[in-house]
Amino acid sequence: MTELRKTKLALNRKNLGLEKTLPIKVVQFGEGNFLRAFVDYTIQQLNKSADFNAGIAVVQPIDKGMIKMLNDQDGLYTLFLKGIQKGEEIQKTELITNIVKGINPYSDFQQYLHLAKEEELQFIISNTTEAGIAYVESDTMDMQPPSSFPAKLTLLLHKRFIHFNGALNKGLTIIPCELINHNSETLKETILKYVTLWKLDSAFTEWLNTSCSFHSTLVDRIVPGYPRDDIETYNAQLDYKDNLIVAAEVFLLWVIEGGEDLKKKLPFHKTNLDVKIVDDMQPYRTRKVRILNGAHTSMVPFSFLYGNETVKETIDNAFTGAFVNKTIFEEINEVLPMNRSELDSFAEEILDRFRNPFIKHKLADIALNSISKFKVRVLPSLLEFEAKNGKLPTNLTFSFACLIRFYKGTWNGNDLPIKDNDDIVTNFSNIWQNEDYNVIANLVLANQDYWDDDLTRIKNLSTAIAFALAEIDTNGIEYGFENFSKKY
Repeated sequence: MTELRKTKLALNRKNLGLEKTLPIKVVQFGEGNFLRAFVDYTIQQLNKSADFNAGIAVVQPIDKGMIKMLNDQDGLYTLFLKGIQKGEEIQKTELITNIVKGINPYSDFQQYLHLAKEEELQFIISNTTEAGIAYVESDTMDMQPPSSFPAKLTLLLHKRFIHFNGALNKGLTIIPCELINHNSETLKETILKYVTLWKLDSAFTEWLNTSCSFHSTLVDRIVPGYPRDDIETYNAQLDYKDNLIVAAEVFLLWVIEGGEDLKKKLPFHKTNLDVKIVDDMQPYRTRKVRILNGAHTSMVPFSFLYGNETVKETIDNAFTGAFVNKTIFEEINEVLPMNRSELDSFAEEILDRFRNPFIKHKLADIALNSISKFKVRVLPSLLEFEAKNGKLPTNLTFSFACLIRFYKGTWNGNDLPIKDNDDIVTNFSNIWQNEDYNVIANLVLANQDYWDDDLTRIKNLSTAIAFALAEIDTNGIEYGFENFSKKY
């Protein structure tokens, strides 16, 4: 095996006969696993299916990064897609070839600014993490480069405005992928703060507002990244040595806010990708948060106390799998204001993702900050179900009780993997000094710091939670739930 690895070709364009490169149409801020497995992959599919003819220039957004590694391989790397679709195991491998160059503005700032002069440049795409879209007042125009991503982008846009004399047709389409709601609005507001701070020409502001467009997004694909633990298996499938292998699930969803103009610029309808260009992405965001994230958060304490360790074990187990299935299809989807068949189809895809044998998603890892997650991801479904149907949703209510029981911190003599704010952990420890389940339920539900509401006002919720807690401690999860579901 060692000798075989030594004889492998170095991964570069000359060795693979890929010396012809595409014109730079996209500047991408970020070279991490997600963008390479998501955006670069989708652009490659556009090139294949729609003659999009787009090359990508990748900008390293922070001082430490992987641009040198990317350039050492001429922008080439291998994407391994693995997962389950409609019950069928899928494995695909694709060499990504559309990255033209990688640029580190910290080592060559002029090369970065030169991107503003690219004639065919149309798009700015970014994923600089949730903390990336930040306003740093100490950033100045003469810094090479400024520290924040929005400041770097402001300089690039201003350079383009100057170079093309404010030409209306040289504005750019800006599509941030950072995981914050209303990401494009936040980015634009931050750019305009720099325009004000740096006292830039009002004509530039007008160009930003009229010639450039900003589009908020929702992105969804699980990307474990470089498969370090199993790298020899991956390398054995290649004829070349790749130091930037990235592994991802098959599922992909990209929702972008925009109209007909954006659909013409990005003809994803000519591909088989699930990329939706819509007037309002909020229903899709709600769908993802309630179904995918809500199912995760509601299953964790319930399934962990039952004895499972991973999401896949949860779905594969007859009892816990049926619980999660009913929670999604009969309680969460029941109250979402979207087309029911689309919701159910999306949910089936989610369950396929949960069953993915290639991703070991540990319940303990998802348990981080479960109280705040429950408030955002699960509680709205519970409350809306109760308001709509005049009764409590059985599974979501039992899951709520499991969450409260989980935060006691121990189960069958073992410590539980509680990962939360120290104040929350301490408060639950104090609450569980009580032996009366009704007192425990009332103390938790009445805490408006947790729920932004006094949940004791919800008819029967406190008594139902208290009953469930008693059943869990007396009979365990499976028989406790059986008894609970007969009464609620």
